[in-house]
Amino acid sequence: MKLTLDGIKKKELWEKAGIQLPGYEVEKVTEKARKEPGWVHFGIGNIFRVFIGGIADGLLEEGALDRGITCVETFDYDVVDRIYQPYDNLGLSVILHGDGRREYKVLGSMAEAVKAQSSDHAQWNRLKEIFTAASLQMVSFTITEKGYALHKADGTWLPFVEKDIQKGPDQPTGAMAVLTAMLYERYKAGKYPIALVSMDNCSKNGAKLRESVLTMTEEWKKAGFVDEGFGEYVSDEKLVSFPWTMIDKITPRPSEQIAKDLENLGVEDMQPVITGKKTYIAPFVNAEKPQYLVIEDNFPNGRPALEKGFGVYMADRETVNLSERMKVTVCLNPVHSATGPLGVALGYELFAHMLNTNEDMMKMARMVAYDEGLPVVPNPGILSPKEFVDELFNDRFPNEYLGDTNLRLAVDVSQMVGIRFGETIKAYVEKYKDASRLTAIPLGIAGWLRYMLAVDDEGNTYELAPDPMNEEIQEQLKDIVVGKPETFTDQLKPILSNERLFFVDLYNAGVGEKIENMFREMIAGVGAIRETVHKYTGER
Repeated sequence: MKLTLDGIKKKELWEKAGIQLPGYEVEKVTEKARKEPGWVHFGIGNIFRVFIGGIADGLLEEGALDRGITCVETFDYDVVDRIYQPYDNLGLSVILHGDGRREYKVLGSMAEAVKAQSSDHAQWNRLKEIFTAASLQMVSFTITEKGYALHKADGTWLPFVEKDIQKGPDQPTGAMAVLTAMLYERYKAGKYPIALVSMDNCSKNGAKLRESVLTMTEEWKKAGFVDEGFGEYVSDEKLVSFPWTMIDKITPRPSEQIAKDLENLGVEDMQPVITGKKTYIAPFVNAEKPQYLVIEDNFPNGRPALEKGFGVYMADRETVNLSERMKVTVCLNPVHSATGPLGVALGYELFAHMLNTNEDMMKMARMVAYDEGLPVVPNPGILSPKEFVDELFNDRFPNEYLGDTNLRLAVDVSQMVGIRFGETIKAYVEKYKDASRLTAIPLGIAGWLRYMLAVDDEGNTYELAPDPMNEEIQEQLKDIVVGKPETFTDQLKPILSNERLFFVDLYNAGVGEKIENMFREMIAGVGAIRETVHKYTGER
């Protein structure tokens, strides 16, 4: 059994293996998307394939959508070469239930995979064709929060952004420059309307995307690459809208065990791939069943019937913002960022196993959400914060079949601490004058910085998860020696006082010294992390 268009014609083999095939004509919806693209997506990794691709697949099954998604990759072109092209753009969804059951489904909703590579003329011209099509209604994004970044922590341009600004719309490399260049093509073709929909886990993601596009536009305008009218086009939300969203689905790295199980069922070539850019991806995607996608309903060129998708809610901007704040700043992501890095330093590979077997880490996780987050989270109305957290702790977090790792949860934490901790800290300052009554969130921040030393609680070294600030922070902490607390002096001050990181000076918020004290306790020697977590969770 091959995961290709020819391979899935052997229906009886797939059915016998318990793998559901598309009930629609994949070639037909692919051809329609190629001729009249309606939905483009940037960032075509695991979360896109199983969640956004899964939603589109469901709409195609219902007859609520008549064409697939055009997939665009701006960062890791190996994904196109090794995961899309060899499998005719098909994907295999593996939904993992907490009782061990699995749902297998072949997804045929990914119509075309394009590399946003300006040096490849054929691919670049194809991208221009797609963006100048009047039929195009929306472009969605899962490029991670750093995909929208234009500046370093000190406020200067990132080097590749500086080059993109200097070279203009004909030779961009970064996602925001590529997007802005394509919008310029669309503007020149007829000022067609379009919705640009960030689906990344960051606060006010639509505003972040809009700011980056407008910044690139302004810089190119100053340099004479684009005209005044283009600036007016991208600034007019009746023509170019930037809907806000909240997205939630736990999607771990592909499991080697699942790859073996699929091959034992008869499906060929299922092994995961690690690309040169450290993307962990496979022909299949394993994920949990629950999913939430709340989208601001602002689409100037029309849209697919997204509200018919599983887990999709169409709403106004304020409802989206409250839903996102609920999830990203309180219920789910802060728990991951507070406990994941600590889990690495404590030697736990799997997040669920850590919570299921370490009472103190489970207490800490619950403190982050129930004790410290819920008291300051506004209710979005369409989702209950308390019920959302209950589902997390009763069903989602304990699901060991997901295989979600603490190392994955430690990826890019520096880019997220402001959203995931800073917002709650600011809410406490507003409500109580300072945030000194917080315990678990400061413990999580101290734990993240302790993790950054790359020495576990037994004294063994490990490799850090990817993060754009790894080198900068490790340089800051280089003189600190685990087992010698006297080597810790004031190294954390530039980090904890950095408002670009945390959106607030943590010393002014009343938690800076507390974090320093917790960190000092965590470097006392072997077992100090475990003792420190026990000390602060035992106080509740």
